[in-house]
Amino acid sequence: MESTRGTVAELVHARWGDHRPGLWCGERTLTHHEVAGGAAARAALLTDLLPPGAHLGILLDNTPEYPLWLSAAALARAAVAGINPTRRGPELARDILHTECRLLITDRTHLPLLDGLDLPAVRLLVTDTEEYDALLAPYAGARPDSSRATPADRLLLYFTSGSTGAPKAAICTQGRLAAAGRTLAGQFAVRPDDVHYVCMPMFHGNAVIADWAPALVAGAGVALRCRFSASAFLTDVRRHRATYFTYVGRAIQYVLATEPGPDDRDHRLRLGFGTEAGAVDAAAFERRFGVRLEEGYGSSEGGAAIRWRPGTPSGAVGPATPGLVVLHPETHEECPPAVLDPAGGLLNGDEAIGELVNRGPSPFEGYWRNPRAESERLRAGGEYWTGDLFYRDADGFLYFAGRTDDRLRVDGENLAAAMIENILARYEGAEAVAVYAVPDPVTGDQVMAALAGDFDPADFAGFLRAQPDLGTKMAPRFVRVVRRMPVTATNKIHRALLRREGVRCADPVWWRPPGEEAYRRLTGEDAEGPLVSPREALSYGGVGGGAPTTRGEAAQK
Repeated sequence: MESTRGTVAELVHARWGDHRPGLWCGERTLTHHEVAGGAAARAALLTDLLPPGAHLGILLDNTPEYPLWLSAAALARAAVAGINPTRRGPELARDILHTECRLLITDRTHLPLLDGLDLPAVRLLVTDTEEYDALLAPYAGARPDSSRATPADRLLLYFTSGSTGAPKAAICTQGRLAAAGRTLAGQFAVRPDDVHYVCMPMFHGNAVIADWAPALVAGAGVALRCRFSASAFLTDVRRHRATYFTYVGRAIQYVLATEPGPDDRDHRLRLGFGTEAGAVDAAAFERRFGVRLEEGYGSSEGGAAIRWRPGTPSGAVGPATPGLVVLHPETHEECPPAVLDPAGGLLNGDEAIGELVNRGPSPFEGYWRNPRAESERLRAGGEYWTGDLFYRDADGFLYFAGRTDDRLRVDGENLAAAMIENILARYEGAEAVAVYAVPDPVTGDQVMAALAGDFDPADFAGFLRAQPDLGTKMAPRFVRVVRRMPVTATNKIHRALLRREGVRCADPVWWRPPGEEAYRRLTGEDAEGPLVSPREALSYGGVGGGAPTTRGEAAQK
């Protein structure tokens, strides 16, 4: 039964005395009672080491120590900063120092990352050592006490994967995390006999908020995978009898790329919840594994959310709730409804696509010591600007169109990268596609695409000519062919890296010279000279015609 408790500390305390298996990782199994007791021991140690409200960092893969220390922090009224282990050197030190971590929980695997870093006044606890066991031993009999925790206690400082500048640490209180867990546990009817498979990294908000929290609310079990592995996905799901999992980025594509087998439906999994799988991959996942993927939208900081409901059109995320509006990027006026053709193609993208803004109540709790970033998100009148592009149809359903950073402006026309990606995803040789802007002094932006898979320049040019919804300014001027798409630690395409490297990269790049439809290999001489002249830029376009199409429908055509 769903809990109505207002703090995460109370949810942890509620599992004391529950002797069902509750946490699996590899060959190790802990009962719910043992998890609550282990959290109480760590909370007691934490209370002796740090004052209430202090911050600790966790630099670990998804080991049992991660949820144990999250739970301990809730009991001790401390806050956890999830430290990304793919960060290095000064960037890693910056994350630890910016969040003012006085204690850093890590293990021997990650110790080399800290070599040479200047971390004054930061104490290390190395979990897989005899010293750590000895430090915890005196607290072995501790019982969880949630009486002092309040919903307003800061619990999480989780870094958002911003495309520019240093990552921002979003704040999440015990009350917000408990409320998010209750909402998702209710939405997905999570039961005590469910098992949540946590394969996304716990330093990221997705795994903690959308996977661990609803399991904690419902008293469901949690199965951890140290690091995401597509090849181990089905084995883990079967071994732990998992019923639910979350995903972000390219994770679903990686699982689909594994070798199919006759027993792909031999499991208890009933639902996956996440973002960026796309309609085509979601349908393929359900055909192969018999598991429905529910795509949702929620800004990392909690400022806006869209929930799918029955009757949502294909390609849409869900209906707009009161307060959610789409504002034009230049006028900041509300965008008109999308005009769609019979196939779902968007005919007025330039005026219909805008930034999603929440004018209603927002649970956004700010960034840790970053007032400038806060002011960009939370503006006059309490409006929360998500940084994400959407459009809405005449019935009020919202369609995702990419990040504001992914907007391109070519010859005065605003284009959304996600719209072009959905068209290019139809190309037979494409395993993954990313579209982004490269600057041009004449046209403003040029369209560049990174493509993983088989690329034939003549076939690709012919493919573009055959797409009726490819606008005249949407065809890629440049195509970068990669062996594997660069991704972040959370399996999202590393667009900032692609934009930064542009046409001068190590991978082969093909391009369409101005006024031509055929692609040819970009040479060093080409890259050093002007790629578009003012006169030729006036006729920029070349191939394609029509208008953008929807996020989901495009890839299905």
